Amino acid sequence: MVKTVASVGLPVDEVLKIRKNSIFPDREDCGKRISIVTGIHGDELEGQYVCYELIHRINQAKEYLTGTVDVYPAMNPLGIDSITRGIPAFDLDMNRIFPGTKDGAMTEYLASEIMNDLKGSDVCIDIHASNIYLTEIPQVRINELHREWLVPLAEKLNIDFIWIHSNATVLKSTLAFSLNSIGTPTLVVEMGVGMRITKSYCDQLVDGIFNLMKDMGIWRGPVKPVRKPMISAGSDDVAFLNATSAGIFVQEAVHGQYVRKGDLIGKICDPLEGIVRDKVLSPVDGILFTIREYPVVDEGSLIARILRRTEEKA
Repeated sequence: MVKTVASVGLPVDEVLKIRKNSIFPDREDCGKRISIVTGIHGDELEGQYVCYELIHRINQAKEYLTGTVDVYPAMNPLGIDSITRGIPAFDLDMNRIFPGTKDGAMTEYLASEIMNDLKGSDVCIDIHASNIYLTEIPQVRINELHREWLVPLAEKLNIDFIWIHSNATVLKSTLAFSLNSIGTPTLVVEMGVGMRITKSYCDQLVDGIFNLMKDMGIWRGPVKPVRKPMISAGSDDVAFLNATSAGIFVQEAVHGQYVRKGDLIGKICDPLEGIVRDKVLSPVDGILFTIREYPVVDEGSLIARILRRTEEKA
């Protein structure tokens, strides 16, 4: 059942609507509720396919559904329509205005209505992609304040990596922080790359969502085995690789692979002089979980992130 969560008038007799698809079991008791949220950033499209595939699979075997699934594919519909990260015309990142206020400006009103609709969910999954510059393996990012109740949920999502951030590095005006602060458990998923759909990552996450739904008692059907994620709880766990010169980055390592200290991650090439300006080498042993996707780099541009791990642990 498609419902309108919030709507506001726009110039020239147009209306902005944020909608959701609520899927209920074929019984009187609607059970627990899981909410799938994506499209807060209009240039992050991985979640669009996740929403489609999740609804499609449920509809194929709805007799197994024993709870409520709410799917919100476009929290920032104007941004998605224009492939713009923020809300067009406002130059505003939607994920910086929560929890919003009912009596505020248009964007604050929308944030408030979204919060009101999502609160009370037994679990909320907020799906993001990376930007156009980087690609990420499927991961969940968690504020250390909420790790105790969120890590066990994240472990069921079939992701590769759980990254626990210190409270000082977490923005408190995000949807996830605002919902977690009022007692609605919310997981932030990051995967893939901006403006693209990485089908294998999306399918991996959908398998994980069904696994979590089964654990919650929302789904009675068969589910696929899920992988055990690596967990990073300290800043020293992650090595950041930045460009030492400008040029074109040519990737040599495979995203998600295990690398050893000294392995070649890629080269920064000079297309004018036809020379290699720098070889980007791994400073540690570990998993390459972030890699540069957009080839043009300046000095200081982020090239890669590596999770420190011995080969046995990886």
